[in-house]
Amino acid sequence: MKRIVKTQYIFLAGIMLLALSSCKKDWLDRKPLGQLTEDELPAGSLEGQVLAIYAGLRSEGTSGLPYVAVHNIRSDDADIGSNTGDEAQAAPNTDNFQYTTNYWLWGNYWTDHYKLIALCNNALQVADSLGNDDEITMSLVAEAKFFRAWAYFNLVRAFGGVPKIDFRVYDPSESILPKSSVAEIYQLIDADLESATTSLPLNWETRYIGRITKGAAFALQAKTFLARNRFGEALAAARMVISSGQYDLSVPYDQIFTEAQENSKECVFEIQAYYTQAQTSLGITYASRQGVRGSGDMNLGWGWNVPNERLASAFEEGDPRKDATLLYAGKINTPYSELIPAPTATVPRPYWNKKVYTNPAIRQSTGSLGGDWFDFRVIRYADVVLMAAEAANETGDHQAALDYLEQIRARARGNNNTILPKITTNDQEELRQAIRHERQVELGMENERFFDLIRWGIDVEVMHEAGKTGYQTQNRILPIPQNEIDRSGGILTQNPGY
Repeated sequence: MKRIVKTQYIFLAGIMLLALSSCKKDWLDRKPLGQLTEDELPAGSLEGQVLAIYAGLRSEGTSGLPYVAVHNIRSDDADIGSNTGDEAQAAPNTDNFQYTTNYWLWGNYWTDHYKLIALCNNALQVADSLGNDDEITMSLVAEAKFFRAWAYFNLVRAFGGVPKIDFRVYDPSESILPKSSVAEIYQLIDADLESATTSLPLNWETRYIGRITKGAAFALQAKTFLARNRFGEALAAARMVISSGQYDLSVPYDQIFTEAQENSKECVFEIQAYYTQAQTSLGITYASRQGVRGSGDMNLGWGWNVPNERLASAFEEGDPRKDATLLYAGKINTPYSELIPAPTATVPRPYWNKKVYTNPAIRQSTGSLGGDWFDFRVIRYADVVLMAAEAANETGDHQAALDYLEQIRARARGNNNTILPKITTNDQEELRQAIRHERQVELGMENERFFDLIRWGIDVEVMHEAGKTGYQTQNRILPIPQNEIDRSGGILTQNPGY
């Protein structure tokens, strides 16, 4: 396809080239393709503005602990983790749903998503000033609109109605706005994704790892439709990803979350990270915030966001995905034959999140234990297939739903036909429960569960079954950060009940 960028990307200082391909990357050889000083970047460059959006993805609120807290720690099958001191301070907000209006995780999530939106708006303003509608410009515009839609989708699920800022802000006072309704935010999301699905390329040259594609836009569109129970439209969007031929389930499940399989055929949307002893500014904190909290060579992170017994018991007998999801404390774990620290009185965790378990050879080569080089898989292909299964079942196409479901189970089953028997029911409710179960185990610890429970309307019931009885319907959305209300002078109002 026609290339829509220069042969050599120009970078602002500290901006990493993010480019998309379906091939894996060599961690010992991979380097940024280039970076120049700010003075060397053409003023107002639309390319530069779009690259700045990708840099914005590396913020704590969009790829670090606040993101994990909002999307996963609050679920029924995960807990805050860390040590007992952190647990005592954080659990009232993250596990017991006693939300406070000034809690730092909620505030960082809000702030960094609006920063990302601002970067998108800046790029769109530059594009508008150029007045061009050529293929190059429209593709760059589509990238900006994809990320604005993604940011607002996260915000509207987390906080409900939020201020709609769809313009470039030149003075901070311009961003002081009342909340727009949930419906108005979704109108913007729908419009942005319509543009993104139309103008984004199907794929990129292999050297442009991490750039967003048409498939990612359709996958996000499917998510937004499912959030509103618009099943027919969700099915159509998911099928656009499936029929594109760009993705498949060929990577064995136990390899998906290894560094060697980053940007594999499983990847639909993946936030890129790069970290070496010489270049430490291009990493992300996704792995380090969740890594094993230990000592010495096994002090891999803060240890937040841990699987609990509810997730452990959800796997069917013999399901290999269990051992690819749970990292067992006190045991030697594959594939690196490391002894994981046993639980202690101050760190009483039987499990850690194995999907952020890093390669010790890379730890040694980087001189770091924190996994700052570890990519964040935001949307992978299996998620899309399961969205198609769910939407097909809800629209009455049970055979298609069964076929999609079997694709996921077959990959997990591998060559062992004694486990994970094929689902054959044509009863819609039975199939619905089977698909929901499959999402829990296939996507365990991947930031989907909490919002899945909400859109299924079973969140209160399930949370109470899990012993998280402090959860009520009100807790579906977070309080607006109090400092934002104060900054607005009361124009921005608090969510009900807080």
